[in-house]
Amino acid sequence: MSHDMKREFASRDELIAYVSEQFPEAAARDSNVPSTTGGRLAAEKVLQQVNPGKYASSRNFLSGAVTRLSPYLRYGVLSLAEVRDVVLAKVQNQEDAVKLINELGWRDYWQRLYAELGKRIWDDREAYKTGYTAKDYSETLPQDVVEGTTGLACIDSFSRELRETGYLHNHQRMWMASYLVHWRQVRWQAGARWFLQHLLDGDPASNNLSWQWVASTFSHKAYFFNRENLERYTKSVYCRDCPLYGQCDFEGTYEYLESKLFPNGEKVDRTGGSQSWQRPQKKRKN
Repeated sequence: MSHDMKREFASRDELIAYVSEQFPEAAARDSNVPSTTGGRLAAEKVLQQVNPGKYASSRNFLSGAVTRLSPYLRYGVLSLAEVRDVVLAKVQNQEDAVKLINELGWRDYWQRLYAELGKRIWDDREAYKTGYTAKDYSETLPQDVVEGTTGLACIDSFSRELRETGYLHNHQRMWMASYLVHWRQVRWQAGARWFLQHLLDGDPASNNLSWQWVASTFSHKAYFFNRENLERYTKSVYCRDCPLYGQCDFEGTYEYLESKLFPNGEKVDRTGGSQSWQRPQKKRKN
């Protein structure tokens, strides 16, 4: 018998305990509680802290001025139009807002495509461009990736951060997706489901189509990276203490990694990671 859920709580701890009680299977699967605060007041506070200029110049770096608005957009606490208007009001020159508003436009596009595709959002939009077919990829996530025990400092940290915080930076999502699909040969659907289990901002639209872009089933080429790319955008925070430094899976030029990962595939994107998790882009020169 259905009943209305409780809506008023004396504290956040009381809320967490109540939700765990109401959804015991989910609580048993993952007991981590992200620190992100929900609700309209919290969303407005985060929105007011957005700096469009700094976002444009630093968003690709893990330490960059990203907005952290995606959970609020995901659940309709904020609207895309509302964010657009606030962003435009913050800048004197509208050009300073282009990068951020462009991302809002792509988010809208993904949602419109999802409305058209429905459950087909889980189907490959195109064939892989990697030299492999869908049947060559595993449908099961490697346990060492899920548990963060691969030995790769970056990948293990991404896994823990995903599970513990419900958030990954755009680049972390790209690197993790690329590692799973291209190095471990896991079907993108398995990774997409894993992300949706943990991401606070996860929705099948931007999540699934971004995984497909990395995999090459919704792009003309696959996305992959090397250690130099990862070091650049993380300022070596993972590599400096990694026991596998100099001999990890990501060592080498793009040409070398391309021949190793895709010996029978089409030529892939060597731009090295300034693309967005949420959109396909044209190829850029190194």
